Amino acid sequence: MIGETDKKDKRESRTIAIVLIAMLLVIGVVLVLMLPELTEFARMHLSPGLGVKDSALISFFVSVVLLVLFALFSGDGLIGELQFMIPGFFLFFVVNWLLIAWVF
Repeated sequence: MIGETDKKDKRESRTIAIVLIAMLLVIGVVLVLMLPELTEFARMHLSPGLGVKDSALISFFVSVVLLVLFALFSGDGLIGELQFMIPGFFLFFVVNWLLIAWVF
């Protein structure tokens, strides 16, 4: 027999899931609508200088070397920090990539 609290939990979970799906759809629509504006911004501000392709290559190697050093000196080694290293690498790579393309 399903109790009253189980029904309440199901209803609350269903409401949260619907809100999250609606929010993801709205974010997706906003990103699709902003895509031309974002490409124009990137073309205008990132094209002069070093370039996006060259800065991506430089940023990749800088990110790999620094995160390997961070993992070695953190105490647990490379394997113990892997679950934190993977998202950290992507965030570090994107930030370095855009900063190198912007500055140089």
